[in-house]
Order: sequence, then C-alpha cells, then structure tokens
Amino acid sequence: MRALVRRFDAWLSRRYGVFEFSQAPNCLLRLHVAVARHHIPLPDCRVERGELVLLLHIWNDRLLALDALSPGLGWAKTIQRSLLRSLGEVVCYLDDHPDLAKVRAVGGVTVLLGAGDHEGGVRLVERLGFTVLPYCSPLGRFGEFWENFYSWVLIWTYNPSSLHHRHLRSLRRKEFWISAGEFRRRFGQGE
Repeated sequence: MRALVRRFDAWLSRRYGVFEFSQAPNCLLRLHVAVARHHIPLPDCRVERGELVLLLHIWNDRLLALDALSPGLGWAKTIQRSLLRSLGEVVCYLDDHPDLAKVRAVGGVTVLLGAGDHEGGVRLVERLGFTVLPYCSPLGRFGEFWENFYSWVLIWTYNPSSLHHRHLRSLRRKEFWISAGEFRRRFGQGE
C-alpha cells in the first residue's frame, strides 16, 4: 500500500508542478512556483492575491531515509541542520533564476507545525522568521478533512514512527510565510 501512495504522491507532485531543485543529499525541500490564493499580511509587506509566491514542500523520500534514525535529540538536530541548509539552497535557486525575481513571498501550508497544546513547531518557524497564519481550505471543512487525510497517509507512508503522536482528528493545517526579501536576508549565503 505504501508503494501505491508513493506513486500517487509522485504523480500528484508532477501534476501540480512541484519540482526538485537540488540534488544535494541532505536537501529536505522541493518547490512549487504559484500565485497567492489570498492576500498574505506580513510584517514587512502585504502580498496580494495573484502575486507570485514560492511554495516549500517537504521532500518525503528524504524523510523516509531519516525515519530510520531513532527519534530524539540527534534526529532533531539532523533535521534542523538539513532544513537550514535546504533553505539556503532555496535562496541560491532564487538568485540563479531571474525569472523568479517577482516572487513576493516564500512559504506554504502544513500540518507539521503541531496542534492543540503542542505548538512547538509554530514557535520554531516563527523563530526562523516566518509568519504563521490560520489556514482555510478553498473547499471548506470538507476539503480540509480530505487534505488532512492525505497528509496523514503521507506521514504513514514516509515517516510512520511519528504517527504515535499524530492522530487524524487532531491534524490542523497552518500557513507559514516570509517575504522574499526577508527570506534572502535570513537564509542567504554568509548569513
């Protein structure tokens, strides 16, 4: 069943234009160039609906390899280092692609920031400079249920050891955004 989910996820990624921008073995992110579906209020700018944004996607296959490590402080530090390197690689990708000069914000939607009393993920991305916003599915509660279900299936497929504290009913999606300028400042080379 997991192999079927992996194939479907690969097909869906291609369908929506999610792409691998780096072949570095520790890169945990893939990208998707899109337009903002709504206005995004950020501390240093306001991104209007229809403006260009860069969506960050977890590279699930890379998480699968890391799932073999036992969870704990060592695993968390490995993820943190890989994520920071990955964000730096995104800055390099933006700088190397002039066609992305109009990207106004970098971010995305995830269930990985925590829910209820477990908001440690929110604090982490806020320390990285991202603004965390509530998420509203364009398809309402019905759509959000199916998005959460798909996220749960992906976790089951790629990172099953984390399911002991992630239950389908408790998943809550959040948006996280940072302006492109602030993203470059924080994660660019030499920073």
